[in-house]
Amino acid sequence: MSESKSTTPGLSATLGPVEAFGQSIANVSPTFTPTLNITVVVAFAGFLAWPSYLIATLGLFLVAWSMGTLARRHPTSGSFFLYIGRNFGPLSGMLAGAAMISAYLFTGIAVIIGAGIFLNNMLEAMGLAVHVPHYLFYAVFTAILGYFAYRDVKLSSRLALILEALSVVIITAVVIAAVVHHGTLIDPQQFSFNLADMSKVGPAMAFAIFSFVGFESAATLSKEIKDPSRSVPFIIRATPVVAGLFFAVIAYLMILASGDNVKLLGSSAAPLVDITRSLGVTWLAAVIYAAAFLAAFSCALASLNAASRLIYSMGRYRFVHSSMGAVHANHGTPHFALGVGAAVMLVVCEALVPAAPLNAFGWTGTYAAFGFVLVYLGVALAGVREAFQFGTTGTRKAVDSVLGIGGALIMAYVLYGSLYPAPAYPFNLLPYLFAASLLVVAGWYVVLKTRVPQVLAGISTMDLD
Repeated sequence: MSESKSTTPGLSATLGPVEAFGQSIANVSPTFTPTLNITVVVAFAGFLAWPSYLIATLGLFLVAWSMGTLARRHPTSGSFFLYIGRNFGPLSGMLAGAAMISAYLFTGIAVIIGAGIFLNNMLEAMGLAVHVPHYLFYAVFTAILGYFAYRDVKLSSRLALILEALSVVIITAVVIAAVVHHGTLIDPQQFSFNLADMSKVGPAMAFAIFSFVGFESAATLSKEIKDPSRSVPFIIRATPVVAGLFFAVIAYLMILASGDNVKLLGSSAAPLVDITRSLGVTWLAAVIYAAAFLAAFSCALASLNAASRLIYSMGRYRFVHSSMGAVHANHGTPHFALGVGAAVMLVVCEALVPAAPLNAFGWTGTYAAFGFVLVYLGVALAGVREAFQFGTTGTRKAVDSVLGIGGALIMAYVLYGSLYPAPAYPFNLLPYLFAASLLVVAGWYVVLKTRVPQVLAGISTMDLD
C-alpha cells in the first residue's frame, strides 16, 4: 500500500487498552445472554447448552484469529471495510462496510427496543403503575446515547465498560444465589449425554454464535487506540474467549438453578426472573431488569461508536459524502457520522412503535446478524489470502491459513443454518431485505465507478483515516 496520507485532520489516539476492551465487551453485552438469548439455545440443545457455547467459542476464536492478524496489518477505523476491500477489491470492501454499518446500527436499534422493554418491566416489578410511551423513550434514550458518543469517546467507552461490568456482577450474583438455594454445584444431568444427543448442538451453536457478535468492534477504534497493532489483535481474540466462558458457565448454572427444567427455561420470556421465583424474593426481578437496562445502554453506545467509525472511514475514502469524514475540533469525534448513525437508529425505532416490542426486537436483531456473519466470513477468507501473501514463515502461514479456513467454514455453516430451513414469516423476508440493501449499495458503487473511478482506487493506494 502507498504511504499517501490524508491532509485533513483525523482521529487522535487517546484510548488505552481498557477503553478498547470496553468497546468490544460492551458490544457483545454478555448480560443479554442470561436475560434473554439463552432461552433459544436451551430450547435447541437442552442439557447441552453449555457445550454448545464452548464449541461456539472455539468457532469464534478461529474467526477472531484472522481478524487479529488483519487488525495488526491494517490499524484503521475502516477495519472490515478495508480488510476486505484491500484483499478482494473496492466493491467487496464497500459491501462489507455497508453490511457492518447496518449490523452495528440494527444491533443498537434492537437493544434500544430491548431497553424499553426492560424499563417498563422494571417499573412493573417495583409496583409502579407507570408505562413510559415507547416513542418518547426511544427519543430520549437515543439523544442521551448521541450526547455521550459525541462528547468523548474515552468517556463513552469507559462508561460502557463500567455499566456492563456492573450488570454482569448483578446477574452473576443472582444466579449464584439461586444455585446456593438449590444446594449443589454438581448436575449429573448436564454431563450424561451420548453421541445421539450431540445432534442437538449444531442448531444450538448457530444461534449461540449470535450471542458473541460485536466482539470485534475494538477494531473500529484502531485510529483512536494507542499502539493498536499490539492491543487490538489481543482484545479481538480475548473477548470471545472471555465472553464464551461466561456464557458456558452461566448456562450450566441457570439450568442447575431451574431444577433441570430445561423445558421451562427454553420457553421463558424472562428466564432469570423465573429462576428467582424459587428464592421467594420478588424484588429481585426489578434488580434483574435494572441490570439488563444498564447493559442495553452500554451495548447501544458501543454500537453507535462502532458504526460511526465505519461511516467516518468511508467518508474519508469518499465512498460516501466527504462530510462523514469530518472530526469535531474540540471533542475529536466524527460528529457528522455519529449524527447520521443516531438519526437512523431513532427513525427505525420510531417506525417500529406500532409493532409489539418483542417482535421488533427479534426482527432487528436477526437483521443485524446477517451483516455480522457475512462480514465474518469475508474476514476469514481475507485472512487466508493475506497468510499466503504476507506469511513470513511456513509455520505462521500454515497456522493462519488453517485457522482462517476453519473460521470461514463455520461462518458458512452459520449463514446456511440461518437461512435453511426457512424461518416463519416475517423472519423469512429479512434475508431478502438484507440482500436488497446490498444491491442498492452495489448500485452506488456503479455510480462511483462511472463518475469518479479514482475514488475507488484509493482503498488500496492511500491511507486516508
